[in-house]
Amino acid sequence: MAGHSKWSNIKHKKAKEDAKRNKIFNRHVREITVAARQGGGEPDANPRLNMAIENAKSDNLPKDKIERAIKKGTGELKDGSGNYEEMTYEGYGPGGIAYMVEVTTENKNRTVGDMRYLFGKYNGKLGQNGSVDYLFEQKGIIKIPAEHYDSEELMLTAIDAGAEDVEQVDDYFEVKTTREDLVDVRQNLENEGYKVDSAELQRIPMAEVKVDQDTALSNFKLMDELDDNDDVSNVFTNMQMDDETLAMAENI
Repeated sequence: MAGHSKWSNIKHKKAKEDAKRNKIFNRHVREITVAARQGGGEPDANPRLNMAIENAKSDNLPKDKIERAIKKGTGELKDGSGNYEEMTYEGYGPGGIAYMVEVTTENKNRTVGDMRYLFGKYNGKLGQNGSVDYLFEQKGIIKIPAEHYDSEELMLTAIDAGAEDVEQVDDYFEVKTTREDLVDVRQNLENEGYKVDSAELQRIPMAEVKVDQDTALSNFKLMDELDDNDDVSNVFTNMQMDDETLAMAENI
């Protein structure tokens, strides 16, 4: 888990600030829209929407964009956009590395075409549903800034709140939960006074694959291009991302 989190941090540091902000804002808008469409526009009665809004606020998404996204989801605002569908693509990258790519799209044909092109560009291929899903498990990951909190105290509080584990990754503590307990654990931690920067479901590889330098670089390039696609929400792989491998990513 730590390796994938560090990779995400590297990506954000390398991205141009304006481009990164627009990409992050768009992802939040899509998540809020889908959450409101599926569970209604009242955050108190829709845990997914509540979590989406809080995550968006952490990244400073303006209030008017949040409200507009909710109205799109509930159908109060009809402007011809916001008919998003969530999909997950499974495939293999360079060296047989397994990929799970989560997307939110208004145009499935465009998105699947993009996925086929990008995987093919790096000698990978899309797989059928279930072809790599069994290699991952979904976990809730809650990020808490590390600078103000004691690790042992947070560990005890988090475990009492229902978490499975706590790990420090760079400047954050990452609290791991089951899929089902994510919302409750987040709420319990906030009730105890902890500032939560984000809370989301991630696909964690159950076993990681160590690769050579050339294969690692090819996979990092594929991950970069997938992450830059406007429809892509998250990219997960089972490539081992130890410090040696991650150091290669700095030079892409």
